[in-house]
Amino acid sequence: MSEKPAGRTILASGIAKGFIEEVENGVKALGRSPKLVGFLANEDPAAQMYADWTGKTSESLGFTYELRVVKKDDLEEAIIEANEDDAIDGIMVYFPVFGNRQDQYLQQVVSLEKDVEGLNHKYIQNMYHNVRFLDAEESQKSILPCTPLAVVKILEYLGAYNNLLPYGNRLYGKQVVVVNRSEIVGRPLAALLANDGATVFSVDLDGIQRFTRGEGLKLKRHQVVDVDSTLEEVSKNADVIVTGVPSANYKFPKEFVKDGAIVVNFSSEKNFNPDVKERASLYVPMIGKVTIAMLLRNLLRLASNRSSKK
Repeated sequence: MSEKPAGRTILASGIAKGFIEEVENGVKALGRSPKLVGFLANEDPAAQMYADWTGKTSESLGFTYELRVVKKDDLEEAIIEANEDDAIDGIMVYFPVFGNRQDQYLQQVVSLEKDVEGLNHKYIQNMYHNVRFLDAEESQKSILPCTPLAVVKILEYLGAYNNLLPYGNRLYGKQVVVVNRSEIVGRPLAALLANDGATVFSVDLDGIQRFTRGEGLKLKRHQVVDVDSTLEEVSKNADVIVTGVPSANYKFPKEFVKDGAIVVNFSSEKNFNPDVKERASLYVPMIGKVTIAMLLRNLLRLASNRSSKK
């Protein structure tokens, strides 16, 4: 009896390539260099690395990027000044800053028209209610948070989405586990996947919640219920497992992975050991380059929206 072949590692750089080309062509068509300003008000090495990646990629594709390092207590005023500067097309903040509700407040200080990360209340409300456009004419798409959007695009690339099904329902019949329920990534990701038809089990230290798509014409948004299940129970039948635990000590148990599953890690730490490929068919260890591609895609959309209003 022959051994089962090991799964494949899929690198974010290969997935990002098509989106990078799309963005580069979009900048050329726009005819100017959109400007992105990033604010760094913490000493997190992962945030600094993300800022470096963003700067290099932005400049290489024809954008203008400026990193502004500020003190925590000066950040709000710095964001307001950037909001009022017509030379700036997009603003992003490298979170966490305070690590509490103050961060949620700062997300709302960034103006809707410059919120490249899609964290403004309007964008979040649209996402949770499965509203995909900003206007009645459906000419301007709502901005989605970069990291959750990157995971969605990765799953599309890997074939988790069934293109034979109608748009908006292409994860129908799929079970997904997301180990992270942060307001920045985990919860929005669970909502996006549920809105696309998946049954999503959202896992954190407080327990497990099941996200499913709402039914009926008046009930667009996903539904959430607490479930009395273990990580093993929800994982053993999962077609996709996504992790984002910011701890070097956390490793997702290989024995919980179903044979043939897709596993994706969006944490800056590696949440899977390499031997996960003994069970998983496809393994994406990091997604940073796809996240940056989504960030620049959002920036281009904001710049195009601004140009169309002039």
